Amino acid sequence: GLLTPEQEAGDPDRFRTHLLHVPDDGAYSLVAAVWRPGQRTPIHDHIAWCVVGVHRGVEHEIRYRLVDDHLVEDGHTVGAHGSVTVLTPPGDIHAVVNDSDVVAVSLHVYGADLRERRTSVRRCYPMPVR
Repeated sequence: GLLTPEQEAGDPDRFRTHLLHVPDDGAYSLVAAVWRPGQRTPIHDHIAWCVVGVHRGVEHEIRYRLVDDHLVEDGHTVGAHGSVTVLTPPGDIHAVVNDSDVVAVSLHVYGADLRERRTSVRRCYPMPVR
């Protein structure tokens, strides 16, 4: 009952986000992210700090570090229902994948006003991973 069915709705083609709340002063944004089975984010980093709590399902995070002109995998975490993690730029390069067979939903609190920008992504990294 925490989220409405519309706020947990996914997209058949890609992961989806729903902006849930931004206070009048824009101090933070609360976002629900929804991944259907097999969906993933691009490799990316963020414009601001973020706290992520897995609300439903399981999310697999793959962390990277930039070395010259390529990325190197720098660790993996599996966030199950109820787990919480923190991202702090710079150096928060990662991708999230739902490699389970059920929908995954997480709640994200970003330290930025996303009303106009609509995304917390600073940069995507379409470079080779070694």
